[in-house]
Amino acid sequence: MILYEYPFNERIRTYLRLEQLFRRLKELIAREHAVDHHFAIQTLFEIMDVATRSDLKADVMKDIERHKQQLDSYRGNPAISEAALNQFISRLDDCFRILDADPGRVGSGLSDNEWLMAIRNRLAIPGGTCGFDLPAYHDWQHHPVKSRQHDLNQWAHELEGLGASLRILMQLLRDSGLPQKVVATGGQFQHNLPQGRSYQLLRLRIDPALGVVPEISGNRLLFSVRLLRRGENSRLQPSDIDAPLEVTLCA
Repeated sequence: MILYEYPFNERIRTYLRLEQLFRRLKELIAREHAVDHHFAIQTLFEIMDVATRSDLKADVMKDIERHKQQLDSYRGNPAISEAALNQFISRLDDCFRILDADPGRVGSGLSDNEWLMAIRNRLAIPGGTCGFDLPAYHDWQHHPVKSRQHDLNQWAHELEGLGASLRILMQLLRDSGLPQKVVATGGQFQHNLPQGRSYQLLRLRIDPALGVVPEISGNRLLFSVRLLRRGENSRLQPSDIDAPLEVTLCA
């Protein structure tokens, strides 16, 4: 099954983008080729670009506090393990402390690294990181693999407070939904959302054997899915098949 996720607000849209970038960064650092580490540095800069939104850190910290209060309300419930609950709340507390301890924006420490910022400026130019443009960077790319990975992990650590916070917040959000089996009739599915509850994320699973791609749109009142199929020259065209879907609404 292929999983598609659709955010219902801009905050979750930003979280999903950052989550993808952190996942990519981890994968690239673990590789050994210099070109992978080049794109790891580029991914660091992409995270910094998204994370510089002035209210992002405040949003993350508010979400941590909201989830902590919700989890605290479960204390004394015989159906819930107190040890597991305390462990989860402790993880939230750790994330909050790390973010709160940094007075500036996320990744501001990396902005003070002149060597990194020189690379960042040249990345805006196609092919701008050639050896004749940045000989020091060219030299770094020839350092031993372990040395490059050590540097990358140090730089990534500057952003880890945000990364860890997003991982636990998105886990809590995804765990809040229950999957339901539905059918897109004639390639179309629409569902009205109940009033009085604010959903933040739609998760949609489709069997790749169907050969269709979903086009999802939605707001606080309803969401719709239109199924498309690849035609000539890879152009997407409407599909009229009756297709089973697995839908999960997360609040």
